[in-house]
Amino acid sequence: MDSRLNIIAGFKGGESYVKDLYVSLPFRVVSVGQRKTDKKLYQMVMSSSPGILDGDHYHLDVVVEKGASLQLQSQSYQRLFNMKGKALQELNVRMDDETSFAYVPHPIVPHEDSNFKSKSNIHIGKNSQIIISEIITCGRKHYGEVFKLKRFQNLMEIYHKNKLVVKDNVVIQPDMIPISSIGNLEQYTHQGTLIFYSTKENVDKHRLIEEIVDAAAQYEEMEVGVSAMEDTGFVVRALGHGGEMMYNFFLYVQEILWSLE
Repeated sequence: MDSRLNIIAGFKGGESYVKDLYVSLPFRVVSVGQRKTDKKLYQMVMSSSPGILDGDHYHLDVVVEKGASLQLQSQSYQRLFNMKGKALQELNVRMDDETSFAYVPHPIVPHEDSNFKSKSNIHIGKNSQIIISEIITCGRKHYGEVFKLKRFQNLMEIYHKNKLVVKDNVVIQPDMIPISSIGNLEQYTHQGTLIFYSTKENVDKHRLIEEIVDAAAQYEEMEVGVSAMEDTGFVVRALGHGGEMMYNFFLYVQEILWSLE
């Protein structure tokens, strides 16, 4: 099934708002920021489908107009079902100047023989920032499906002034790359990546990294590392044995970064 989600976040009178929205099945988008007082836009992406099925192709197009701030949230864990072929997801984001965009979704659960590729293409303007993450689990561990997927790939590219500034490519293919080997996941069953990139001039990335590292120390069951970029940004990597803990940690990191002015 070809499915589409198009959202444009506008900015008027000091507030971010939904300027345009189009969805096709199985998508639905609802507002979840009614109790917020920061005048930013909070939207939850929901789905009537139990998960991503063989042959599905998701197209997500997001535009954040000048001055706007948009935070997308997910409804629940994303399941990738058994597939004979493969499924695709494309996320295209255009951020104008002076914008913020955040998307920290729930973990992905790949069922046995699932084959999924996600590609994110993001263009960020001046004086702007993006927070985006993904968490991949081993699958349905209690059903004995520990990394029995065929293939999983998440390719992330961020551009500024049409120049590639961030590229991250996570590939899990158990029949070619031993998951438990040294340099891969070793004894862990969950992997998470959170990317923060900013074109603002007053962001102290070193202070933020220290704060995140200190917070990570409270999660003894996870291994967390932070890599600083040459520009104003960094990548948070996490390894663990549970998706909920990792997801909550990423939400905490998002809260720290989202409040930056």
